[in-house]
Amino acid sequence: MSRSKRPTLLVFAPTRRATSETFIRANLAGLPMRCIAYFGDEWSLLRPWQSLYATAIVMSKLLTQLGMVRAASWPAALVAWLLIRRDRPDAVQAEFGFEAVRVMEACAWSDVPMLVHFRGSDASSRRRLDVLKERYCRLMSIADGVIVKSRPMADTLMALGAQAERILISPSGANTDLFHGSAPAAAPPVLLAVGRFVAKKGPLHTIRSFSQLCGELGEREPTLALWMVGDGPLLKPAQALVIALGLQDRVHFFGVQPQATVAELMREVRAFVQHSLVAPDGDSEGNPVAVMEAQLSGLPVVATRHAGIPDVVLEGESGYLVDEGDEAAMAQAMAKLILNPELAATLGDCGRRRIEERFTISHHLNQISELIHQVITRNR
Repeated sequence: MSRSKRPTLLVFAPTRRATSETFIRANLAGLPMRCIAYFGDEWSLLRPWQSLYATAIVMSKLLTQLGMVRAASWPAALVAWLLIRRDRPDAVQAEFGFEAVRVMEACAWSDVPMLVHFRGSDASSRRRLDVLKERYCRLMSIADGVIVKSRPMADTLMALGAQAERILISPSGANTDLFHGSAPAAAPPVLLAVGRFVAKKGPLHTIRSFSQLCGELGEREPTLALWMVGDGPLLKPAQALVIALGLQDRVHFFGVQPQATVAELMREVRAFVQHSLVAPDGDSEGNPVAVMEAQLSGLPVVATRHAGIPDVVLEGESGYLVDEGDEAAMAQAMAKLILNPELAATLGDCGRRRIEERFTISHHLNQISELIHQVITRNR
């Protein structure tokens, strides 16, 4: 196929409405091809085929809950097969592994190349892997391209049969239009954390580390503060922990905020902090976008040696990395940036250059586009 002809990509995704699905919306808007998307949670009288797909997804979820994992693939696969015949795409892309297993047989029946984009828990959570292991093995035999966020995710999928030469490791990337202009050296001693309040983001660890920091520097730094953006099941436990530690005047919860507001907050703080770790159920990060956004803004990062984070945060150059669960080490790393604003600025500048060179949304979209073209060409 000539590169001058825009290929058609049929995309299946669980949702586009959730705040956390910004990356899916960015891909649909930014890929240089005709994208036709169907979502598992949208019903519309104006789009009967979309409603049919959403209904099929509900049926698939119900069958999965009943333990009928093989049968759960059929409703969505049958509808996807009809959509492939209707839209005649050059390739199909499924967002998340659990969505891919629902439509993969349609691609096999239609002899249309398939790509699957793994995002995080779909390639790490034991709950998902235990239930879907057999289905994932089948998926790896069908998929012509596999996109992941980090090397650990790639290793997990290769153990299930993915071919190394068909795997693309590509972090989602940061938005250069929004994230810029931080000035750590001039900012007050405020730390920012952005992310869902779930176990793998480690919000309680971050708060306890901050409490240790306050114990060491609180009297010297009366305006020392931690700002936390996001919500989730651990929000109330986090709020209770703040009260128990007596940090009500120093820890501020902002709730869920749009990206533009997050970008503004990043321009008002000294550093970005996130204590990512493997959750009790095995769920882990891919490559946290907020970490890349913070660095693109010009902030130094304090995070953990977890998943793909060491790929984007250079230890001692653009930030500091600590072991998962080491709250004391995180507090010490925070202290370095609070006590030395010029150091924070130097690390932040390094991080900004690194993200600009390798980890923007444009880099991500170019990598995915190249893979899609390769898959289409290979399957002509």
